[in-house]
Amino acid sequence: MNIQVAKSTHQQAISECVDAAYSMYIERMGKKPAPMVTDYSEPISKGLVHVAVDREEVKGLIVLIPKTNYLLIENVAVHPSFQGQGIGHELIEFGIESARKVKFKEVCLYTNELMTENIKYYLKFGFIEVDRRIENGFNRVYMSKPL
Repeated sequence: MNIQVAKSTHQQAISECVDAAYSMYIERMGKKPAPMVTDYSEPISKGLVHVAVDREEVKGLIVLIPKTNYLLIENVAVHPSFQGQGIGHELIEFGIESARKVKFKEVCLYTNELMTENIKYYLKFGFIEVDRRIENGFNRVYMSKPL
């Protein structure tokens, strides 16, 4: 498996991966999570989306957005068929390493407060909760990892 910049030809597979990964939260949240309603064409065209690919098959993705003084992990998703294989771990480590390469001192991300599994998962990487707020109708937990 390798992690590479997504191409426009990956867009359908990215949408399918995101839908599959987040569909379990629809009932819990009472609506589709934000990543499921995102149009990935612009972030793909800007080189912000990276895909974990094995033999041309997209197994997961990460969206990395450089900010003024930190890197934002906008989304990380692994198709349920491939979860538990360390792909999410590799994607997050890729994001952290990408931030280090450009000398950022911090990596930030957010998740929905109802996605409690994700919060626990990010804590294992050394992310700490820094804020909770409602944005666009979503109750978000903001987390940061100093580098």
